[in-house]
Amino acid sequence: MPKAEFLISSESGEGSRLDVFLTARIPGLTRSQLKKSITAGRVRVGGAIRRAGYKLRAGDDIRIEYEEPGPDVMSAEDIPLKILFQDAAVIVLDKPSGLVVHPGAGNRRGTLANALLHHFPEVAAIGSADRPGIVHRLDKETSGVMIVARSSDAYHPLLRQFWRHDVWKTYIGLAHGRVAVPEGKISWPIGRHATDGKRISVRSRHPKPAETLFRVIENFRDTTLLEIRPLTGRTHQIRVHLAAAGHPIVGDKLYGRKKPAFKVPRLFLHAQTISFLHPVTGERLVFTSPLPAELEAFLAAERRRSSN
Repeated sequence: MPKAEFLISSESGEGSRLDVFLTARIPGLTRSQLKKSITAGRVRVGGAIRRAGYKLRAGDDIRIEYEEPGPDVMSAEDIPLKILFQDAAVIVLDKPSGLVVHPGAGNRRGTLANALLHHFPEVAAIGSADRPGIVHRLDKETSGVMIVARSSDAYHPLLRQFWRHDVWKTYIGLAHGRVAVPEGKISWPIGRHATDGKRISVRSRHPKPAETLFRVIENFRDTTLLEIRPLTGRTHQIRVHLAAAGHPIVGDKLYGRKKPAFKVPRLFLHAQTISFLHPVTGERLVFTSPLPAELEAFLAAERRRSSN
């Protein structure tokens, strides 16, 4: 059984929680493995058994025996992140298209969660082991602003804000077809597809309420640029609602048109703005992400195509 020993100093570890310190220092060690070691009395500070939340002091000598991490343990990875804001409680970042937010079955690498463990190792102790600090998500191909909890004190207040719809989100999306009305609301309940587990549908056997506001920004020859505000946060909500309305998001391979008349670089859906109450100060904060260059270039091409 592997062993490790650490000496706490004023420059390294003082004031940290015992569990946060150890999961950050031992690669591949999960909180569940650490909990087993603590429960079994295999973690000692100065020879004494301490709880996971023990605050480390300068001069503390930590000794731990732990189980060898299995091959499927999620690891920290040096994946670049674009940080818009950070303090001791929260991180606001601009997620690129193509980055999965958290691991799924058989996929433990290359995700935003792996990147967070590298850049902010303290989040390992926040939330579930495979979703460290994560309080909401964006689809893999959707880009834009996201919030991450950086402290345990911020985690549950942020979750409650999402449950109470105190977090306001605005997306920019390009939809197939010309949307006839300048603005509107889609209120169809949605849920897991009856036969295809990967899809969400308005014809689900167990639908849940879902509401999406939209406003037309610009009409093109056969597409429409929309500002979209989901009032609820169901999986794939925007994509499912617009597809069911006859205006699927351009580039949507799951809900969109099988053979679009033009080539698109990616799913044209971007989380442009997010607004939330800071979990410590209570101040309402607003963060914005500009439309990515590849989507701006595609819009310029649409304008040229529509003017011919």
